[in-house]
Amino acid sequence: MYQLMVTRDFVAQHFLTVPGCGPENEWHSHHFAVEVLLEGSELNENGYLADIVDVKSGMDTIVDRYEDSTLNEDPAFEGLNPSIEHFSRIFAHLLRDEIDLSSLDALTVKIWEDDEAWASYQLDL
Repeated sequence: MYQLMVTRDFVAQHFLTVPGCGPENEWHSHHFAVEVLLEGSELNENGYLADIVDVKSGMDTIVDRYEDSTLNEDPAFEGLNPSIEHFSRIFAHLLRDEIDLSSLDALTVKIWEDDEAWASYQLDL
């Protein structure tokens, strides 16, 4: 199984919407690091699992959407607590729409919050 990982960093804001989270219930910023792991058993005609330029471009489109914004205000988070668990799933589904995944077996998005905690979501393709 081949694997390819691409990362991006950005700052965004949110506030948790579940009670009892102390300062996390107030609007605040986080430094997020997103790791995208692509997996597949076959390489394409160019010897790539996926074109890194295409993956970077797709990730940049999503990062541009969230960088310096408040996650709570994005329609994808409507009715959700903007946790990194939800964020990793949302990011994975948005990326699925941005890049060609036809030759891949899995896409995993891991989002780090301030180098202290992470959550991930895997799409089996």
